[in-house]
Amino acid sequence: MYEAFYGLSAKPFQLSPDPSFYFGSKQHRRAKAYLDYGVLRNDGFIVITGEIGAGKTTLLRGLLDGLNREQVVIGNLVTTQLDAEDTLRMVAAAFGVRAKDLPKAELLMTLEAFFVAQASQGKRCLLVVDEAQNLAARAVEELRMLSNFQFGNQSLLQTFVVGQPEFRQILQRPEMEQFRQRVAATCHIGPLDEEETQRYIEHRLKCAGATDKPTFDPEAFLVIHRATKGIPRRINTLCDRLLLLGFMQGRVHLALGDVDEVLKDLAKESELPPPSRPVPLDASSEAARAGLDSQSGVDLDLSRLSALPGAQGAQLQQGLGQLVLDQQNDRLQRLERSLMRLERINLQTLQLLQKMVAAMTAPGGPGS
Repeated sequence: MYEAFYGLSAKPFQLSPDPSFYFGSKQHRRAKAYLDYGVLRNDGFIVITGEIGAGKTTLLRGLLDGLNREQVVIGNLVTTQLDAEDTLRMVAAAFGVRAKDLPKAELLMTLEAFFVAQASQGKRCLLVVDEAQNLAARAVEELRMLSNFQFGNQSLLQTFVVGQPEFRQILQRPEMEQFRQRVAATCHIGPLDEEETQRYIEHRLKCAGATDKPTFDPEAFLVIHRATKGIPRRINTLCDRLLLLGFMQGRVHLALGDVDEVLKDLAKESELPPPSRPVPLDASSEAARAGLDSQSGVDLDLSRLSALPGAQGAQLQQGLGQLVLDQQNDRLQRLERSLMRLERINLQTLQLLQKMVAAMTAPGGPGS
């Protein structure tokens, strides 16, 4: 919508993962090194964890896109809220193996035969398990058992396990000891720091064809980092709306006040009463005063905090600023979850439409 206004060739802050926009932060480079190592090793499990929207899927898709599909057969398992046997069936479906109504013993033999057939053709099988934090302990054990399949001295299946931070806690359980012994490498992708947040925004704009516009106040990057806690998907949400605001107002330079306005709009859309200034840099600001007064019902003059003796005033100012910031982050998280649900619905709708079109245009179909 606003691409032409800023001279962009693509939308820089879309929510869907796009490997062409991959940003190599310190932690993302480390995770990629582990994945590259896992691909070369072709054995065991590689575990990647990170917060929602931290860039796990973008990183993984970039790696998979670089693999030679004539040599690697990839199965993707996304639906993980299943029991152990259903997980095996979903693994079979991910590789295109027919396993409907097969008892477990025959299912395992069918999977092993498929893996052996691929290995005999010089191919390797790679299973990617997403949303691993939803896996039951027995489902994890079934995945571990699949890693026992061998063809001579060659492992028949390698697995990349991707999940949210809760999966790291699951791995520490006593019953996960055998699985932990099969993990070749594990790493966690955390949030971007303040400097990386600015470089991330500039990187995505450059990938979208930006040259000399848009431009930002230096303070705007700081507030964006504080409001999003350095999570890339949250940064995308905020910056997309920020560029839209600039387009609507006919300005290519975006200031701190523009960030505040977008944050207020996002807060309203989450149906929670926002403070006038969601991320106050000074606890004596009008925004902090309005935010506190609206919740406490007490009319306070926060400018008097600075007159308190010693470090007490500064501590209270810092605490107040953090409180308002936490409220804003909570609102952004709620909005993020809503956007993720909408994204899943849109994807399912698109897949259904694609199947309908394929059925209508297939030989012998109604459209043929």
